[in-house]
Amino acid sequence: MAYQNLLVHNNGHIRHLVINREEKLNALNKQTLAELHDALTDALATETIRGIVLTGTGQKAFVAGADISEFASFDAEQGRTLAAEGQSRVFDLIHHAGKPIIAAINGYALGGGLELALACHMRVAATHAKLGLPEVSLGLIPGYGGTQRLTQLAGRGRALEMILTGDMISANEALGYGIVNYVVEPADLLTKTEDILQRIASRSGSAVSAAIEAVNASFGTTKPGFETEINLFGQCFQTPDFKEGVGAFLEKRKPNF
Repeated sequence: MAYQNLLVHNNGHIRHLVINREEKLNALNKQTLAELHDALTDALATETIRGIVLTGTGQKAFVAGADISEFASFDAEQGRTLAAEGQSRVFDLIHHAGKPIIAAINGYALGGGLELALACHMRVAATHAKLGLPEVSLGLIPGYGGTQRLTQLAGRGRALEMILTGDMISANEALGYGIVNYVVEPADLLTKTEDILQRIASRSGSAVSAAIEAVNASFGTTKPGFETEINLFGQCFQTPDFKEGVGAFLEKRKPNF
């Protein structure tokens, strides 16, 4: 099908899903998430596709976050539903996919954008990429698995530092933290990503799928952690800090917490 916010093309056994909202720094809105769900489901069901590249249009942003204007007026229950539906339809779909999905981080990966990359099986970042979870500056917490997946990759201390400060880190810092697998020059980003997927594609597809499932199982039962994040994310929407943080963002001023 034709997509409004997504470009889809194949290179042999590899499918590229490119978020195409460059003028909005590829921010995630409801339409984009719906298209990602559809495109991912199709790629995973297509037998000839052995791996997926997830990236953004342009050189500036992978995904610079969620489209804040869409949820600025949400209450607690709407916030919880936002997180729960996004998790089940996109982020968990990626995390548990039986085919390898690699995020090619071509620029800013912030908020929901970093969470999208974290859900992927691996991450390759361009040298100029910046990564962060700035939700606390909006009176929120990460709501698409960031508190869980970042902690699994970087450890509790690093995860808490990034989440509580909301600060961005460089691609090389992310490499040192174990968040990304490789840092490469922008011109080499897709080549490196495809090289990894091509090597995986030459292996047994059933064994690759089983290995992904087994590695995911090593984290044990993570559902309570994700459920806690979803519930607390929703509760943030009924706080004065959320109203101030989102209002300040939309008015392009510093929040007064």
